[in-house]
Amino acid sequence: MEDHPKWCGRRGLLVAGAALPVFGILSRRGWAADFSYKLATGQDPTHPVNVRAQEAIDRIKQATGGRMEIQLFPANQLGSDTDLLSQVRSGGIEFFNLSTSILATLVPAAGIPNTGFAFEDYAAVWKAMDGGLGDFIRGQIGKAGLITVCRVQDNGFRQITSSPHPIEKPADLNGFKIRVPPAPILTSLFSALGAGPTPINFSELYSALQTKVVEGQENPLAIIATTRLYEVQKYCSMTSHVWDGYWILGNRRAWQALPEDLRKTVSEQFDRSVMDERADVAKLSSSLRQELSAKAMQFNEVDRSTFRNALRQTTFYRDWRTKFGADPWKLLEDVTGPLA
Repeated sequence: MEDHPKWCGRRGLLVAGAALPVFGILSRRGWAADFSYKLATGQDPTHPVNVRAQEAIDRIKQATGGRMEIQLFPANQLGSDTDLLSQVRSGGIEFFNLSTSILATLVPAAGIPNTGFAFEDYAAVWKAMDGGLGDFIRGQIGKAGLITVCRVQDNGFRQITSSPHPIEKPADLNGFKIRVPPAPILTSLFSALGAGPTPINFSELYSALQTKVVEGQENPLAIIATTRLYEVQKYCSMTSHVWDGYWILGNRRAWQALPEDLRKTVSEQFDRSVMDERADVAKLSSSLRQELSAKAMQFNEVDRSTFRNALRQTTFYRDWRTKFGADPWKLLEDVTGPLA
């Protein structure tokens, strides 16, 4: 969800890579790498996802003696999320990080952790995602013809921002025009709470807020900050209504073309960066609140139990339990406790 920057002042400084053959597998002589792959992301270059990914890429090149090179393309340089998902499936790019919520349009099970007001805290998130629920989702991604390179990254808990008024209780969402990513579970969540969810591509979000096409949006604080949404939004309500993560997806044929030792190195180094990225996002949750407050964004706490109870008065949890299936829903409730 994951959402990505509208502003892109740094993009001009980034080196655009030449198009590579399908799967980017280049067998070269002399100084060149045996395998030259691309990793595309949607986040701003300063986002922890990209900072830590670049560190992993540098370690991979060193650990493989230059046999494996990965070039990072942040900030949707190579296309929108939907474009990139198509490219990683076809082999136009080899790696792509995508939010769980948008991946759910291809792999429905990927959206289970996005269930509204399910996780109380990060301890619950990682118990699920590094445990049975995460294993199940990885298996479903594999059935869709993609591979998961490493553990899931953290995109953070999503918060609601608005321009007309703060969102303090469920009733404040009645008729509220809110932008959501093209993720069915988020549309369903806000519809159930009485809002008017509007799916808009992230590249159009800033202007949609600026021109009042929508009154608000929802994203983790790191996205709100790096994309300057504080310029067009006044309030931030700490709803933590959904946790979202990023999976680094790989093209199966490109992955299988790598020798086993290279696959092992790639996974190990990205796993290491995932743990660093998770720690970064956790630290940012407090420092970013201070930064955004200094930029005149007004924060308010909410009683999340009132929102969960409001959802329980609707068919939201029952509907999604039916859609996901009893077995994966049980994996979620093993951590969250009963929802439906």
